[in-house]
Amino acid sequence: MTVRVRFAPSPTGYLHLGGARTALFNWLFARQHGGVFILRIEDTDVQRSSEAMVQGILEGMRWLGLDPDEGPFFQSSFGEQHRAAALKLVREGKAYYDFTPKEQSDDRTVKERIMDRARAQSGKELNPYRDLPLEESMRRVDAGEPAAIRLKVPEQGATRFEDVVYGTQERDYSDIEDLVLIRTDGHPLYNLSVVVDDIEMRITHVIRGQDHLTNTHKQVLLYESLGAPVPKFAHLPLIMAPGKEKLSKRKHGEVVSVTTYRDRGFISDALVNFLALLGWSPGSDQEVMSRAELIEKFSLDGVNKASAIFNFNEKEMRDWTDPKALWMNAEYIRAMPLDDLVPLVAVQLKQVGLWRDEYEETSRESFARTIDLLRARYRTTQDFATLGRPYFSDDFEYEPDAMKKNMKDERLKDLLPGLAKSIAETSDFTHDAAETALRAYAEAQGVKAGLLINAARTALTGQAVGPSMFDIMIILGRDRTVERLRRAAALPGV
Repeated sequence: MTVRVRFAPSPTGYLHLGGARTALFNWLFARQHGGVFILRIEDTDVQRSSEAMVQGILEGMRWLGLDPDEGPFFQSSFGEQHRAAALKLVREGKAYYDFTPKEQSDDRTVKERIMDRARAQSGKELNPYRDLPLEESMRRVDAGEPAAIRLKVPEQGATRFEDVVYGTQERDYSDIEDLVLIRTDGHPLYNLSVVVDDIEMRITHVIRGQDHLTNTHKQVLLYESLGAPVPKFAHLPLIMAPGKEKLSKRKHGEVVSVTTYRDRGFISDALVNFLALLGWSPGSDQEVMSRAELIEKFSLDGVNKASAIFNFNEKEMRDWTDPKALWMNAEYIRAMPLDDLVPLVAVQLKQVGLWRDEYEETSRESFARTIDLLRARYRTTQDFATLGRPYFSDDFEYEPDAMKKNMKDERLKDLLPGLAKSIAETSDFTHDAAETALRAYAEAQGVKAGLLINAARTALTGQAVGPSMFDIMIILGRDRTVERLRRAAALPGV
């Protein structure tokens, strides 16, 4: 049997982290078993769905590298199949036309309907139309009388299925109302549509969020009524926001959108790696894993029952998302091939106006060396355009804390121009030559070399910490190094 799984998002919002994780787990399962990963857009909610949201979902999945083997299919294009399935159930006596006026039907709560079923078990009629002869029902429908179609839920017994994650699930028929399959306006409802589509697409495993667990009982009834094999179900634990509330794209906004992570400098492989560990364990302490390793290690048996916690704080400029996600992204930035990293940094520099054509031409090698020098300290590619601004522009700010820490010695007003002169006169401008010149100058002036090293770092970058100060000098070049040392000496407070 070929494994066939599907990711079936509703285009009522962008692709958020919860949906992306569901897509990822389906993709990993299909890849591990040599199966088929299908994308089906469940766009039947016309009022809330939009083409822009569809494109947002597709864009997010492309960036994550979760390309489907089949699809995207659109559920709205299968409406006739859904209606045909409902009519088949009516003809077979497994469903019935409900002529209850819409306003009365809408006014009845689910609780009231369940109470109706309880009363039905004591011999009272559940719905006056449930056992209406088919001929009479068809006559009334043909005459134009509005009617919904409901499934006849058996009065005795229970649904039962084995969930790969949550184990045996059982629910009495008395707790399940005669669910509506088709509205009076002819619109198929979710439970019918999803089952018919899964049957048509020959889905073998349904891997989706735990919030769908209660729907599954109704859907099992539909599989059985339609005479189709019931797929295996695996419901995934919810992803919870800080405060242990359900992660929501409506409530939590862009911080849970996949494209936000792309735009803010995440590596797609790093986000995939992070999402894989939200609610799943590989059975070892290994955390950083390639896609190939994830495919090899992934198992539904490793999915946890407990909800996963996703931490974020939008008020923080740098620590805006989960610390583990940022840590993992930094690991990928440090380890990935430089040739793959450089174009990602280029995208960020172009967005803030720091890009120069020479970085692709005459300064190509020095640009790459700069990226290589900085990447050990940065967590996102966006950091290259923010924290790394002094390496790509002479227009940068001096951090107040750095000035207070490294530039408070009054002697620096004279020492920095003198150091600039010493650097300018160095015949061979290399890392070692620059270090020799600084230490010799410090000794001649009777000051500690550390005073000049720390002050020079702030003078050159506006920051208190960074790479080796002599590496910074070489990356910036002699002329810019000398100019910045002289400029810093004239700053207020020096």
